[in-house]
Parts: sequence; C-alpha cells; structure tokens
Amino acid sequence: MDDIDAIDRRILDLLQRDGRISNADLAAKVNLSASACHRRVRRLEDDGIIRDYVALLDRKRVGRPTMVFVEITLSGQADEVLDAFEKAVRVIPDVLECHLMSGAADYLLKVVASDTEDFARIHRQYLAKLPGVAQMHSSFALRTVFRTTALPV
Repeated sequence: MDDIDAIDRRILDLLQRDGRISNADLAAKVNLSASACHRRVRRLEDDGIIRDYVALLDRKRVGRPTMVFVEITLSGQADEVLDAFEKAVRVIPDVLECHLMSGAADYLLKVVASDTEDFARIHRQYLAKLPGVAQMHSSFALRTVFRTTALPV
C-alpha cells in the first residue's frame, strides 16, 4: 500500500461502493482524464489490490435469510487434522466463510440457510461429517445491524 496515493485510495473507495461505475464517471469523481483513470485501475488490478468484481446478492431475496455462525473445535492441532478439515469445509456450498481462529474455538464458519430446518439439513449432511471435529456450537443471527464489504483505504 506504500505506492498507493490519495487518488488511488479514492478510486478504491468508489469502486468498492459501486463496482459498475463507468470509467468516465469514475474519472470525473477523482478529477482525472478517462485514460489516466483507466491506467490507474488497471495497475491496481495487475498489482492484485483489486482482486475481483462481484455482484452482492440479497440473501433474503434468494431464499437464504438465515445466517448461522458455527464455532468448531477440533480434536487436535496436527497439520493433517487442520488440512483435512479445511479441505472438507471448502466444498460445503452453504458455508460463505471459514476462519481459523485464536481463542476458544479453532474455526468460525459463516453459514446461510433458508430456515432452521434447512440448517438442520446442512448440519446433518455436511457439518456433522467434517473430519476432526470435537465440538460444534451454532449461533443464529437474529438481525444484521450493520454489514459492509468495503475495506477502509
């Protein structure tokens, strides 16, 4: 981030909030010519700072309104146990995120479901079969107070 200036930061901020903004509109908002803006965006992409462009879906409108956070404690910390768990959890379609944690749990999963019965299905079909799991605790999100995908730049 050392070679990113204030204009790059503004570009990144704007693109995080509206990834479909045209290059002309983006250039106008950061006071650059369209070609100079395009070069900067291309450099940010080439440097891996801009990783992807995605469409963020409304999970309620696509039938996945239930958000569940699952804390998982493994039976051991050997590389084989961690690797087997991580390989298996990657293929569960309902898991949006998996984080290796410090603290009480080894992993924290972010899971979406259509309702509690659907989560029970996900649990039976996938979560209960994950290798190396000693304990699992699930917490249902009652309401999302705040959510963003934009990183402060």
